[in-house]
Amino acid sequence: MHLRALLASVAATLLLSHAAHGQPAAEPAGVAYPAAASVGGSSLALNGAGVRYKLVFKVYTAGLYLPQRADSADAALAMPGPKRIHVVMLRDIDANELGRLFTRGMEDNAPRQHWVQSIPGTLRMADIFSARKKLLAGDHFSVDYVPGVGTTVIVNGKAAGEPIREPEFFTSLLSIWLGPRPADAALKDALLGREPRPAGSRQ
Repeated sequence: MHLRALLASVAATLLLSHAAHGQPAAEPAGVAYPAAASVGGSSLALNGAGVRYKLVFKVYTAGLYLPQRADSADAALAMPGPKRIHVVMLRDIDANELGRLFTRGMEDNAPRQHWVQSIPGTLRMADIFSARKKLLAGDHFSVDYVPGVGTTVIVNGKAAGEPIREPEFFTSLLSIWLGPRPADAALKDALLGREPRPAGSRQ
């Protein structure tokens, strides 16, 4: 076995062992993110987690779960298999406003063809958020993608409707955080497990 493959195998084993003992792999802003998560019957590893800032205010934390390690946006977006992005709110926010921010982030970052194909799913997700009126500090949601099934939005542990079938939707959604023009470049780095950027470099 090549050294790189051996190290990757050891790292994955340690992550899963860490999760088995119930200890978080990351705690951005005090929010615990387990080292592993089960999505669609597959065990995913926490790729990275961080805090979304707006100006100087902490808005939410986000954690990215993938089948295997990815330290580039291209690798994470193109990776086959189930995936999850998990968000925990750190402050109250109008749900419609969050939906609008997500929609704008998708439009700014997703390839044009993917964005067009994602519009039905984007409208569905907007309906899910608008039905809640407001997301409160401590509320959380996961967006899970499973090949052949689609994308499921899970709010506070409960699935919100049927899966969104268009496979382009999840890739477009993930591009909010990993695309070329993310709202928070430091969060993008955190989700990809990169070293934190120097102060003042946040977009």
